[in-house]
Amino acid sequence: MAIEVQNIYKSFGDKEVLKGIDFTFEQGKINMIIGASGSGKSVMMKCIVGLLKPDRGTVSFDGTDFHQADYAIQKELRKNIGMLFQNSALFDSMNVEENVGFPIRMFTNDSPAQVSERIAFCLDRVNLPGSEKLYPSELSGGMMKRVGIARAIAMNPKYLFVDEPNSGLDPLTASVIDKLIQELTYEYNMTTIVVSHDMNSVMNIGDKIMFLYKGKKEWQGTNKEAFHADCKPLEEFIFVSDLIKRR
Repeated sequence: MAIEVQNIYKSFGDKEVLKGIDFTFEQGKINMIIGASGSGKSVMMKCIVGLLKPDRGTVSFDGTDFHQADYAIQKELRKNIGMLFQNSALFDSMNVEENVGFPIRMFTNDSPAQVSERIAFCLDRVNLPGSEKLYPSELSGGMMKRVGIARAIAMNPKYLFVDEPNSGLDPLTASVIDKLIQELTYEYNMTTIVVSHDMNSVMNIGDKIMFLYKGKKEWQGTNKEAFHADCKPLEEFIFVSDLIKRR
């Protein structure tokens, strides 16, 4: 269940954002895309998940070229994708139960009892049992992230996409979210892709890392290798991130 990108290019007008990216996101690992703002991280993720179409190159899910596949195959692949958005993207008018159950009701014909059972399981797995009737306005930032994760795993996905999971969270809560993502990845053997600029998160859970710099893949390796990499842009990124963290 690996995801492979080959020679990905993407431009907006005359601005080239991605410049020939090659990378394999491995199953059962937390694959991280890191880099400064404007480096192309979010555009890369959107190309992989199908929200944007690359100008050139291929995105393959277990050998299936997503962007060349017909609608039926793309729809089937999307059923196997879970997403946690940066701001959690919960529906304000829906309570927790309705938010988590949304993809189940959309993509399956499960009975109400089966849907309720799955919702309860997912909420229990993210340590939020009994929160079904709460609305997003009643949740803390960390709770919203966990509800977002519960919704992301509701369909038991093969692939999990996570965009800036620690944005707006205090360090302790961020660590809890990181640990939860790590546990779920290993437990369900998912191919997890995390976009982040948080070096704490990278060092804590990054199994395989791609560092983007000005739209190019400047470096790849493990979190343990990052601090010893012979890559000046990466060194500067880590140094600046560390300075910000210490303020």
